[in-house]
Amino acid sequence: MSDTKPVHGAEHNPENDEADIYAAEQSDEAAIASGEEEQIPSPAEVIEKLNAENTELKDKLMRLAADMENLRRRTARDIADAKAYAVSSFARDMLSVADNLGRALSAVPKAPAGAEDARLQSLTEGVEMTERAMIAALQNHGVRKIETLGQKFDPHLHQAMFETEDKSVPHNSVNQELQPGYIIGDRVLRAAQVGIAKGGEKAAAEPKTEVDN
Repeated sequence: MSDTKPVHGAEHNPENDEADIYAAEQSDEAAIASGEEEQIPSPAEVIEKLNAENTELKDKLMRLAADMENLRRRTARDIADAKAYAVSSFARDMLSVADNLGRALSAVPKAPAGAEDARLQSLTEGVEMTERAMIAALQNHGVRKIETLGQKFDPHLHQAMFETEDKSVPHNSVNQELQPGYIIGDRVLRAAQVGIAKGGEKAAAEPKTEVDN
């Protein structure tokens, strides 16, 4: 019967195993020590990092606060505009009604003294009251009539229909009003249709405001 031999033809030495284990342990300890030395920052580095993070957070917070304040102001402005101009379309439609009332009053013939028609006079007074009530209602909602006669022509407020020679008033001033204009808040509902005077003295130029550098 033949003897059994090791597969690789070499005997196992336990001392070699112990040496390998010891070497591996030493290597692991050295690696851990080296890693700890690299990962642990100094107190100054920690403070510097925390200060940088604190500065960054403060900057983000300030930007967020500024954005929120801008949003609050924009929202408040939008709400104010909505309240101020909510009746713009309705008011613009009512202007034609006011115009018709004014035309009706202008068309009423003036009777000689002592020959007034009581019924016509009552009708005229009723139309006048209606016109005043409508104008008052428009004013209650921020609608105001544009000033025209004697004012310097303003293309944003006035629509020039014609020019007339008139030296009694300053050049380029309004001397006739064909149709009243109205504004609501700082917006023009309808420009006033006017006649412009020419030939008179030019209005004194407004003094220029010096701007400090």
